[in-house]
Amino acid sequence: MLRSILMGLVAGQRSMTPLAALAGAARRGTLPHDTAEARLMAHPLIAAGGVTMAAAEIAGDKMKTAPDRTVFLGLLARTITSGFAGAALAPPKRQLAGAALGIGAAIAASYVGLAARQRAQRRWGQTATGFVEDAIMTASANAIAHAKPARV
Repeated sequence: MLRSILMGLVAGQRSMTPLAALAGAARRGTLPHDTAEARLMAHPLIAAGGVTMAAAEIAGDKMKTAPDRTVFLGLLARTITSGFAGAALAPPKRQLAGAALGIGAAIAASYVGLAARQRAQRRWGQTATGFVEDAIMTASANAIAHAKPARV
């Protein structure tokens, strides 16, 4: 269930990045469980859509008119994608719990991340901080999605 929480933290910063990471892992067959969510993300059209939406969000984030991640639509997107990602990464029959953990982490991370980003922007500007945040979130999401399952 840790992966569900961690991917929720990513979704709190970049709502669409979890979809792109899940798409890549699903296409390679490296998601931890063979679930309906994993099979959906493995579909070429769905995978391409997830990657496209993540790229559009990354580009849009650098615009001066980009809304804060805590506006209603931003939180709604984070709720949907973190819930889906949390379910996709959870063990079978625990998808609901995975979704709930992902959503909780995403909502909390949205507010914490916004405060941190605003503080960083005052020193380094919107574009530079956005690129750093993109790099950290993209790398994190891919590491979470592609991690080998822990041996118990």
